[in-house]
Amino acid sequence: MNPEQVTPTASFIEDLGADSLDTVELVMAFEEEFSVEVPDEDAEKLQTVGDVIRYIEERAK
Repeated sequence: MNPEQVTPTASFIEDLGADSLDTVELVMAFEEEFSVEVPDEDAEKLQTVGDVIRYIEERAK
């Protein structure tokens, strides 16, 4: 993956080529890296890089 493709508007599946297993692994990595718990219903809404950034920023306060 080209790092320049990773932008706030980039979709994990459509733009970055992630599949459903990749998205589960990404959420698990976010939980571990940022010490946040992401319920399944929230994880389904995290479609873009920007979605994740906003989600983590809101929970880190």
